[in-house]
Amino acid sequence: MIRRNFTKLLAGVSLATSFMGTTAMADDTMRIALVVKALGIGFFEAAAKGAEEAAAELGNVEVIYTGPTDTTAEGQIEVINSLIAQGVDAIAVSSNDTDALVPTLKKAMQRGITVISWDSGVAPEGRQVHLNPSSNPLIGNMIIKLAADHLPDGGEVALLSATTTSTNQNVWIEEMNKVMGNYPSIEVVATVYGDDLADKSYREAQGLMQSYPDLDAIIAPTSVGIVAAAQAVADAGKIGEVNVTGLGLPSEMAGAIESGASKSFAIWNPIDLGYSATMIAYQLASENAVAEPGATIEIGRMGSITLDDTNAAAMADPFVYDSSNIDQFKSIF
Repeated sequence: MIRRNFTKLLAGVSLATSFMGTTAMADDTMRIALVVKALGIGFFEAAAKGAEEAAAELGNVEVIYTGPTDTTAEGQIEVINSLIAQGVDAIAVSSNDTDALVPTLKKAMQRGITVISWDSGVAPEGRQVHLNPSSNPLIGNMIIKLAADHLPDGGEVALLSATTTSTNQNVWIEEMNKVMGNYPSIEVVATVYGDDLADKSYREAQGLMQSYPDLDAIIAPTSVGIVAAAQAVADAGKIGEVNVTGLGLPSEMAGAIESGASKSFAIWNPIDLGYSATMIAYQLASENAVAEPGATIEIGRMGSITLDDTNAAAMADPFVYDSSNIDQFKSIF
């Protein structure tokens, strides 16, 4: 059973829950909170659809889709404290900070609440399981390869990331740096941060083009940043000069592919990611699975995952979208 409503919290934090149907919830209904980096981001709205799909499949689950209004650890901590007070059964969080959420999430686990992270992780002591959307090394290589594939003679590229504390973006950039020796003709000239805010990301992209007039590509490993960068390139009249690539949603990037502001980008399916996170939280909270290295957890139509030594696992490889296939996916997510 799914609910959706929006409740204003202190400091502008919003809670949102999804609703389907009007019958009263059974006493044994499990409440799983899907805590996102911030409300109003397309990637997480798509993930919420997957969570709703999992809840409908399981039949006795209420999904609480929630997050702060901006991408801060403080906002997420306030949301999580509210969820602890409500006594939810599980919290699945895409974190704005690796370490800052740990004390609050420890408190949740001490109260008997199952805690997992997904997409953007928290430190192992603050969760039972982490679900990476894909293999971090594969993502790191992919984001630089997307730029290098269209620069056969080499060139200058810059990174437009989310926040300085975003776990997943930082790990992907680290993995990218490890393979830069495979791309000797590519020079990374700068890394800037748009805080997953469209207006700030747009300004940062503008600043990159002004500071580096020979810039050939902007890599944005964030769905907010890639759209903003593509718009900045178009507005600057630099389509064909600066290629925008990274991680984005087909529905949001179709126009950029059509205009030529982006030649290609990649992403996993956020619907599958929300579905998988909800399934993992359910399996742990219902004690159908255990969180320990080597354990296998069944995740419905996505098959199963096997936890590594840090109780983390990867869902799927990233998929590349370009003019040859964008029309097949732009109406899906």
